[in-house]
Amino acid sequence: MERVLTSETVDRVGQKVMVKGWVHARRDHGRLIFIDLRDRGGLLQVVFWGGGDAELFKQAEHLRSEYVVSIEGTVQKRQDNQINPDLPTGTVELAAEKLEVLNEAETPPFEIADANVPEAGEEPRLKYRYLDLRREKMQRNIRLRSEFVRKCREYLFGKDFVEIETPILTESTPEGSRDFVVPSRLNPGSFYALPQSPQQYKQLLMVGGFERYFQIARAIRDEDPRADRGFEHSQVDIEMSFVEQDDVMNTVEEMMVKTVEALGYKVKEKPFPRFTYAEAIEKFGADKFDLRTDEEKQDSKLLAYAWVYKFPFFEKTDDGGWTFTHNPFSMPVPEHVGDLLNNRNVENILTTQYDLVCNGYESGGGSIRAHTPEILKATYRVMGFSDEQIQERVGHMLEAFKYGAPPHGGIALGIERNLMNLTGEAYLREVQAFPMTGRGQTAVMKGPKPLTDDQLKELGLKIT
Repeated sequence: MERVLTSETVDRVGQKVMVKGWVHARRDHGRLIFIDLRDRGGLLQVVFWGGGDAELFKQAEHLRSEYVVSIEGTVQKRQDNQINPDLPTGTVELAAEKLEVLNEAETPPFEIADANVPEAGEEPRLKYRYLDLRREKMQRNIRLRSEFVRKCREYLFGKDFVEIETPILTESTPEGSRDFVVPSRLNPGSFYALPQSPQQYKQLLMVGGFERYFQIARAIRDEDPRADRGFEHSQVDIEMSFVEQDDVMNTVEEMMVKTVEALGYKVKEKPFPRFTYAEAIEKFGADKFDLRTDEEKQDSKLLAYAWVYKFPFFEKTDDGGWTFTHNPFSMPVPEHVGDLLNNRNVENILTTQYDLVCNGYESGGGSIRAHTPEILKATYRVMGFSDEQIQERVGHMLEAFKYGAPPHGGIALGIERNLMNLTGEAYLREVQAFPMTGRGQTAVMKGPKPLTDDQLKELGLKIT
């Protein structure tokens, strides 16, 4: 007999079916035993009757929470006084006729089935993340994440974008955070870096003529973990050729509206309001703000998006020099190109950076990129780099730009940040399947941990 999902039983009254899943809950009423069976379709009540098959009833008496089972039986309507309106399958139940225990389970270290029981602490939840993921909230959040990504993909494919993966092992380059580095066995004493973003590769794809690129990219940054930030995150990464700022912003805005509305959410204002960085600081005191009223914040389905643009390109360093505020690969606004090329009026140079904010969070950020060697060199000169240092850092980009790089720009939309907006969660770990702890330790597994002496020797490394 072919397995059906619990959610499919509503339309199969009177039919024999087989369901498989976990025992979500068990209730013993003497001559009747009820279990709620859980699978990816939801919950279904299963009934074992003591007046029927004695051996089957004896099997049911030994069932416990989280046992994995296969059950065959006949779908029947519930009596009117037993209908559960809160359950999609609440009008039916399965009269069990055959039971097979596929795997027994020990008592879980924390409550899985009862949503009214307070959550366990961070440490046990991440140590036993595979159990935590069985909980209704986590199932809902991770499935919503998948749907969000799918809707974005569908939109981008419909607009002639090409999905392209970029390398995970790459060169250490300055992009705003510390790199995670990987030793090279074949090149002793040299190291790869894990990508903080696909920034340079996606620009090189524009030089390569793909014009419209995206990927669901992993970004890995050695930053101190916070509630909304970890060592790893994912982003919908987008780059477009022959565009200006409005083209990118309008494309992303349309994608976000179509995506979130398809998921059942409401957008407060369309088109999204736009504020310069100076206007945002003057009006809200920050470049991340919440446009909802106190009353509107009670509506978990309302999303208030806005754009912030015209950011300062540079900010002072502790030693009195200059560094970039977002990334060094941006173009200045057209009226400030001359100032950048001549290294003057640095404190007032504005960049074509734009951030998407929603409900108080930064949801994405991007810019129109430098696409000529002169602009990129000028940016690094402002930051005090010599020509030799510039060549060492970004010589490959300068070389690429000599061969006809088109004007281009793009954006990266943080998937976790957007899911936090959709779910109302305050912690990034609630929208990732296997997040790290606040101390930077992996869930379930035991990283980071020391390498063996043999591994260190093979890599030519010594710990001091």
